[in-house]
Order: sequence, then structure tokens, then C-alpha cells
Amino acid sequence: MDGATLHVRVEPAALKSHRAQLAQLVAAHQAGARKQWRFSRSSEALDTQGQRFDAKMQALLQAEEQAEDRAAEQERHASPKRTPKRQPLPAQLERIEHRYEIDSGLCAAGHTLTRIGEEISEQLDCEPTRFFVHRHIRGKYACACCQTALATVMPAQIIDKGIPAPGLLAQVVLAKHDDHLPLYRQEEIYRRSGVHIPRSSLAQWVGLCGVRLEPLAAAMKAHLLSQPVLHADETPVAELAPGTGKTHRAYVWVYRSAATPAVVFDYCASRAGAHARDFLQDWSGTLLTDDFSGYKALYAQGRIVEAGCWAHVRRKFFKAHKLAGSALAKEALDRIGCLYAIEHDIR
Repeated sequence: MDGATLHVRVEPAALKSHRAQLAQLVAAHQAGARKQWRFSRSSEALDTQGQRFDAKMQALLQAEEQAEDRAAEQERHASPKRTPKRQPLPAQLERIEHRYEIDSGLCAAGHTLTRIGEEISEQLDCEPTRFFVHRHIRGKYACACCQTALATVMPAQIIDKGIPAPGLLAQVVLAKHDDHLPLYRQEEIYRRSGVHIPRSSLAQWVGLCGVRLEPLAAAMKAHLLSQPVLHADETPVAELAPGTGKTHRAYVWVYRSAATPAVVFDYCASRAGAHARDFLQDWSGTLLTDDFSGYKALYAQGRIVEAGCWAHVRRKFFKAHKLAGSALAKEALDRIGCLYAIEHDIR
């Protein structure tokens, strides 16, 4: 009885001590996480050098590196300094030749000079955006007997009766969406070339190009949804709220096929999972995503198999290994590394 009573009396103190140790461990973990987030590099590479070599081997390696440094230093002083070799300019570029010859065919003593060769050097140059005008001249014909007239038909245009030709439209759209060059900056750039295109016109052109590209986007989506394996992710973009001068967060949902490469972007107002359900609808197959909850409803239907992203899983184990030196986390990282190696060999 006394032993049991003593055991009951000691147990709360032991639990209290154990809780204190756990609290210290949690506090240290949180402090380390904050320090890692604020000051450390974001690389998730494992530091296995210290585990691979003991102190003696480290000393031997250091001595060998110092010997190599001394040998490289001696070689650097012994060998002449090399001038970096200039890379040749692309052969497909147009060459404009500028020839320079002497004014007289005689030397200073009055003797005739003989041309023995030439030295060639090249400079890279560019022209600002060059505008030109297409003039479409259609012949008009009339029949005096039939009292009729006719004219030749022009080819179909992207913007009917519009000013921009296909090349200019491609320039504006690529500059905006691929080079992230806003329309107001494009307006300024074109003005320097003597052409004023109001940004309102540029915006209208971009919108009309989007309408013309809808059949192509629909065909790409149909091809995408015919594939058995898809990748999906979403990224935020700042969208200007009309009439407010402020921005709110919209999302671009990205879907990519695996076997036959194709990428389709779905611009949506939010990150709600309904957008993914609307895009995929009746599609069935394997979907590779992160652990975002917006995809969970798709998996619950049974038509779509979830394939998780190992990069996101690995990040959790890496943090545990980095902050606490967890052996279990290290084993998980090693196993994930084996999966990466298999994937690398398959590629």
C-alpha cells in the first residue's frame, strides 16, 4: 500500500517534468523554424557530408584540397594568362559589310602595294521595332453590257476591316503575355518609332485575339481531357477590380498532360474547388496535384485517382530533419530520394 501510495504521489511530478520537457522541445522547434524561415537559405538539399566522413577523414580531405590549391596556384603563375575566347555571332543573322581600303595603291616610298589578305571583325547591332504598311489593292471590273461590277476578294483577316496585320497582333500579344510588358509601355515604345496606337486600341486587339483563339483553346482542352494522366496546380494573380482602382486575388488553374505535352490555363475568380470540377467534369484518370483541399471532392467521386506530389511531402520531412535531426525523417528523405532516382532513370 505504501509503495502504491508513493507511486501515486511521484507520478504527477514525473508527468509535470515530462510536460516541461515537451514544452521546451516544442519551443525550440518553433524557434528553429522561425529562424530557418527568416535567415536561412530555402534550399532543401541534405547535408550528409558530416555523416559521411569522420573527423580524421575530413582532415585528410582538407590537406588534399590545400595541396591541390597550391598546385593550381603554381600552375597559374607558370602558365601565360589566357585571353577569353569570344563566341562567334549566330550564322543565320544578316551580314552588312563595310569595306575599308587605302586611298592610294602606293607605299610611302612610291612602290606599288599588293593586297595580301584582309582582317574581319564583327559587331552585333539591332534596329528598333520597324513598322511598315501593307497596301491591299483590289482590281475592280465592270461589264458595260450587263451593267454589273465586281472586285477581287481579300483574304480573311483576324480583325475584319481593322488596322493591325497578323504580325503586329502577334507582337502585341506576345509582349503582353510572354514578356509581361503592359500595354501602356507598349504604347510608349511604339510612339518612339513614330506610330501612335492608343492603349485602348491595344486592349481591344488583345481581346479580339482571345476570341479568335477560342477554337484552338477548345481543341487543346479536348486533347488534354483525352489523356489518362494529368497534372494540375493553381497560382494567384492580381486582378484589377473595375472602377475601384484596387486589385483582388484571382487564380490561374494550370492543367498539363503527361504523355503528349499540352498545357491549358483556366482563368478563374477564386481558388474554389468548383473550378477544378467544372474544368474536368466527366474526365476520369490519374491526377497529380499537391495536397490542396480543393481537389478532394474530385477524388471522392471515384472516377479520379489521386497521385500526390512527393515534393510537398518531402518538404515536411526535410524541416523535421533540419530542425530536430530526426532519424525517421532522414529515412523518409532517403526513400523519397530513391523514388527520384527511379524517375530520373525513366526520363
